[in-house]
Amino acid sequence: MDGLPDDPPLGFLLHRAANALRADVTATVLEPLNLTFPQYICLRILSKKPGRSNAELARDINVSPQAMNVVLRSLEDRGLVVRPADAASGRSQPAKLTRAGVRLLTRTDPGVRDAERRMLAHLSTEERHVFKRVLMSLVTD
Repeated sequence: MDGLPDDPPLGFLLHRAANALRADVTATVLEPLNLTFPQYICLRILSKKPGRSNAELARDINVSPQAMNVVLRSLEDRGLVVRPADAASGRSQPAKLTRAGVRLLTRTDPGVRDAERRMLAHLSTEERHVFKRVLMSLVTD
């Protein structure tokens, strides 16, 4: 591994793997659909957790609330996400996918799965399943 110790830190490995996958997905799937990676992640989160506020999404994606607002506004402008004009409580505006947002997100699935397969191609089918199960056990939602 280019002079790295035999046991690099987990965070370093996860960062490298995430960056490699992100670059592939962005180039092969998202750019042709005129989506950025933060927009894609926002759509993916809203597909699982509709009604998330700007602040919640910002924390989920690890961006500033201001940056998340830009992402949400761009998705709203494209008709992929809707937020109420008036906030029911405080300034929170729960976002949800539109049908167009669901359709576009569905169009990303085959390409994202292809990128995953390319990244994990050197693993056996069983190793891929174990790897994903281990990752899922480390992630809390």
